[in-house]
Amino acid sequence: LPAAFSDLLPHFLVEPEDVYIIKNMPVTLTCRSAPATQIYFKCNGEWVHQDNHMIERSLDPPTGLPVMQVKIDISRQQVEKVFGLDDFWCQCVAWSTSGTQKSQKAYVRIAYLRKNFEQEPLGREVSLDQEILLHCHPPEGVPPAEVEWLRNNDLIDPVGDPNYYITIEHNLIIKQARLADTGNYTCVASNIVARRKSSSATVIVYVNGGWSTWTGWSACSATCGRGWQKRSRICTNPTPLNGGAFCEGQNIQKSACTTTCPVDGGWSAWSVWSACGVDCNAWRSRECTQPVPGNGGRECQGLGLQSMNCTNELCPQTASGQDEVALYVGIISVALCLTLLLIVVILVYRRKKEGLDADVADSSILTTGFQPVGVEPAKPENSHLLTIQPDLTTTTTSYQGSLRPRHNATSKLPATNGPLLDPLPDGRHTLHNGKLTPDHADFMTRLSTQSYFKTMPRDMANTSYGTFNFLGGRLTIPSTGISLLVPPEAIPRGKIYEVYLTVHKKEDIRLSLAGCQTLLSPIVSCGPPGVVLTKPVILSMDHCAEANPDSWAIKLKKQSYEGTWEDVLHVGEELPSDLYYCQLEAKSCRIFTEQLGRFTLVGESLSMEAAKRLKLVLFAPMCCSTLEYSIRVYCMDDTQDMLKVVPLTGYKNAKAKNLCSVFIGCLWKSAFYCTWSAVYRFKHMSRWGLRSGVFLNVNEIPFYHIWSGSQRSLHCTFTLERKSLNTCELACRLCVWQVEGEGQSFSIHFNIVKVEFLCSDSSAPALAGPSAFQIPYLIRQKICSSLDAPCTRGVDWRLLAQRLQLDRHLNFFASKASPTSAILDLWESQHFHRGNLNQLAGVMAEIGKQEAMIFLVTDGEC
Repeated sequence: LPAAFSDLLPHFLVEPEDVYIIKNMPVTLTCRSAPATQIYFKCNGEWVHQDNHMIERSLDPPTGLPVMQVKIDISRQQVEKVFGLDDFWCQCVAWSTSGTQKSQKAYVRIAYLRKNFEQEPLGREVSLDQEILLHCHPPEGVPPAEVEWLRNNDLIDPVGDPNYYITIEHNLIIKQARLADTGNYTCVASNIVARRKSSSATVIVYVNGGWSTWTGWSACSATCGRGWQKRSRICTNPTPLNGGAFCEGQNIQKSACTTTCPVDGGWSAWSVWSACGVDCNAWRSRECTQPVPGNGGRECQGLGLQSMNCTNELCPQTASGQDEVALYVGIISVALCLTLLLIVVILVYRRKKEGLDADVADSSILTTGFQPVGVEPAKPENSHLLTIQPDLTTTTTSYQGSLRPRHNATSKLPATNGPLLDPLPDGRHTLHNGKLTPDHADFMTRLSTQSYFKTMPRDMANTSYGTFNFLGGRLTIPSTGISLLVPPEAIPRGKIYEVYLTVHKKEDIRLSLAGCQTLLSPIVSCGPPGVVLTKPVILSMDHCAEANPDSWAIKLKKQSYEGTWEDVLHVGEELPSDLYYCQLEAKSCRIFTEQLGRFTLVGESLSMEAAKRLKLVLFAPMCCSTLEYSIRVYCMDDTQDMLKVVPLTGYKNAKAKNLCSVFIGCLWKSAFYCTWSAVYRFKHMSRWGLRSGVFLNVNEIPFYHIWSGSQRSLHCTFTLERKSLNTCELACRLCVWQVEGEGQSFSIHFNIVKVEFLCSDSSAPALAGPSAFQIPYLIRQKICSSLDAPCTRGVDWRLLAQRLQLDRHLNFFASKASPTSAILDLWESQHFHRGNLNQLAGVMAEIGKQEAMIFLVTDGEC
């Protein structure tokens, strides 16, 4: 080397790169370095013989450095001779007078693509709008094959047609089958070696025929008397296509009809001639009443009034005199005077009204948003008018300015009127350790000044609320099994929402059910409606259906802004593109929704095996100072929310009678089948007797009250009478049976002066931020970033869903931007207060992720 470059180490201008050997064609590896005196290749740790090197020497014109380039050829036989190594690799080593340098390793792999697909698509016949899933597992190959789908040999582009969706497993999903989707579908796998096609799968989209609406009834075939009329329909709504079933039933209906015969009118007899009048004429008349014309009959022909001169043409003629002229002038004068008086009264009324407008406007501001104050109800039973729950579908107006209460009126308010009548405070809610301060009055009155919270429910006993930001949170209605999970990042950053959750009484909501439909869950509202969410929230609530997919058709209903109920989801037929998704468990359901509102589950029985779970609960007075003692047996849906409202409806005017409804025990959990009734018989011991009537110990609740009734709590009352006030032990037997079903008998024994109150849930109704979740926020982000990316070995979110037994929702998770985040949201909703982080850490350790140590994270890291 020249002296100027004697102290330079060689650097590589070209390094060998990874290559694939296609069939038996050798590949060439190239290496170039400057300044370099020697360059040799080393493959799998052994030097390549110098005779196998192709060497070229030159000078770099700008610098004058010597440049050395070396090439070697690698054959398929050389790669196949290497045994026990995963890959064949080579690298080059360059020398100069100052030292040596090594290049990067270049891996040489034999490229191939097997001929047979591991799984090929199968043909399907589906109805219109049904989801179609075609499976495809490409052949094994190096490099891995890329997959595309053809329909009738035309390439399918999911970007151009969003109805198609290709999963990361290379499966093809047709979200809603259309007639145009009928055709032959082929899965194509290709890499640098070859291009393979699977066998074609024929997809036929058929349309079952549907009847058009009935035409109007034809005219009766008889114009008079008994006849027939008919109406028809045709099978064109829609017309059956591609082998779809033809409409079932008749296309013509006949019905008997009776046409009333027409009745022609007839004249009655002439009346007697009248006395001779001043005009020298006498009159007589007759009427068309014998018979009266009807049903299109002809009217009477001829005159109904006749006149006759009664003076033999000798009647004197009288002219109008001065008396008649004076009468007409007086009438006109009175009419003019009355008109002038009316005009004066209208002008005076308008002037007074304009002077009062300002006062009326000012006084209306002071009373906007408040209930009438200072008025004591005349009767105690009307006191509930101040706490009636408003209709959420009704839009009300509220004053947006500052409101100041009148201090002279607040002293007249009764203490039981609730927070709706309290003055508006100036403070704000604060969060302590993630929990919302339970200031109901402040929350409700602040909402009255915000236009987008006009539909906020006022039933504070069954309502929870909280203030949340992008960290999310959780709302829970204690003792009901109802909760709302707001996952992290569901609320856009920079936004703060005040969210509420409420459960309604069934009798307060107008929900019409038809046929064999029945309510399976409570009616729950979450809001405010219309807020923008970037990912779904999860609404959890109980249901009372025996989950048999062959016996039930369960639908999720949502109330629209107009107040009508709409079917937004058919449970079990969810599509990944739907706005709603429902996971139906044995006794509860979890609803993913990006739109807040009012929801409920409605089931339609498809067979006699459709069953509802019912529970039997006894309530009794807390104490009894008389001989009479009443016991109520409630039959209700087996959901937790029912017990929350029964004590309020068990006894009216409980405070006035010094009575309290007390829960004695849950006696009966059973399936209630369609068309059966429940009958109750109460057997008593010798020291107790019925108050009256031997038949009062038998009560029956009809089927339709339980299946489609709107009553909140159906019950039977048994009134017993003690023979002595010293008798405190009640021992009896309650017999229950269903008509055409088996009976059950329960023994009851308790002391009527030592009954205990219902236990209430002490859980916090609102949790915000990290305290609402089991998984810390930063650990959650690490898990998502680690598992969201697809992995060829399957170590990604799909394996996590399988280990958590959530793999039946893979299509739903795959449609989300972060499938792992949706899985963790569902896990949080299922395991709140009882979630085991160690178990989740064990699952992460099994799938080989370092996030298995999530239970050791310190508070500072979170």
